[in-house]
Amino acid sequence: MAARRALHFVFKVGDRARTARFYRELLGMKVLRHEEFEEGCKASCNGPYDGKWSKTMVGYGPEDNHFVAELTYNYGIGEYRLGNDFLGITLVSSQAVSNARKMGWPLKEVTSGVFEAEAPGGYKFYLEDKEQLKQDPVWKVTLGVSNLQKSVNYWSGLLGMKIYEKDEEKQRALLGYADNQCKLELKAVGGAVDHGTAFGRIAFSCAREELPNIEALMKKENQKILTPLVSLDTPGKATVQVVILADPDGHEICFVGDEAFRELSKVDPNGGKLLDDAMAADNSDKWFAEHNMKKVSA
Repeated sequence: MAARRALHFVFKVGDRARTARFYRELLGMKVLRHEEFEEGCKASCNGPYDGKWSKTMVGYGPEDNHFVAELTYNYGIGEYRLGNDFLGITLVSSQAVSNARKMGWPLKEVTSGVFEAEAPGGYKFYLEDKEQLKQDPVWKVTLGVSNLQKSVNYWSGLLGMKIYEKDEEKQRALLGYADNQCKLELKAVGGAVDHGTAFGRIAFSCAREELPNIEALMKKENQKILTPLVSLDTPGKATVQVVILADPDGHEICFVGDEAFRELSKVDPNGGKLLDDAMAADNSDKWFAEHNMKKVSA
């Protein structure tokens, strides 16, 4: 279990330009790599869509030692309905708070020194107004659950996460694979979990030989497997193996073979330019406006 790493969270975005501005200028993240695809992903990385889409990885550093965001953009879809499944990402950065104020981006102080900023599309980020950590500033991802104990049993008992904190009164638990990694916070929402149409996905890496064992354990325990072990090709880059699970509340969990993923996830120094070029070439907003139409809401 010690070799497992928290990698990224997948967000579906409808306004790529404003989203890129939020991550780059407000959070201060960098574009790590950008890829364009003409058809949907075999592992539904972009959701249940078959058309043209793009994937942009953004973060404070490489996925070898940082938790990053995967922004998936489907060209024909302008917005997604949020549910109560993703409750926020917390990061430590007084610079992000300062950036938000300079940009005039709305901030709401939720507790002393912690500010809520809403990314385009409605995703919540919680910014701790402290000096940015030299290691990864991204501290935790918070997901909503319907039954805290059942979820803790799944993530700890089946997926092998260490329980760092558990608070029955506040109905929350903090788990993770290592002290120096981004943590997963589970918080009871007081009812069923609704994934909306923007349902996200959290990704972890493990040794490639562990993937069949993870799949076999889930079959043995009658747990849901969304995508059985499959190889995913990225033209010109490493082929990675993944297995995609769903926890008791339907949260999507991707486990990817670490060795190939380290090769695939190398930072592309041209990533920012590739994103800028793709956004400049994307005439979909203009086309819809000229035809007095709105993009589809998923």
